[in-house]
Amino acid sequence: MKKHPERPVLITDAARSQDDQLRSRQIRYVTMMSVRALCLILGGVLISARVPLLPLWLALCALGMVLLPWMAVLIANDRPPKTREERAADAAAREDVRRALTEPPPEPDYITIDAEVVDDPRSRKD
Repeated sequence: MKKHPERPVLITDAARSQDDQLRSRQIRYVTMMSVRALCLILGGVLISARVPLLPLWLALCALGMVLLPWMAVLIANDRPPKTREERAADAAAREDVRRALTEPPPEPDYITIDAEVVDDPRSRKD
């Protein structure tokens, strides 16, 4: 019987390296924190310029300064989405654990050996 070799992994199917993932998360974090700094600067400029609807603009800038750090940390700590194969493997592992916890353990197969006790004639002292 001939075994089928596993499908080779193509380099285009390989996951991005940890360094590449870290670099892209760092870029997203710095970009979001730069937008936060711009919100602070824009708020200062708006106050000195006395623009119409100033409370609305200041509220938007304050909202950006409060929400952006939180979102930046969440996005920076996030991993790339799982592939279909990873999700299927996780689901199979969860099913195995669930089955192991809900099903009773199988009965062990005991082996019984029948034997007769026979006196050894050499051990008799007559």
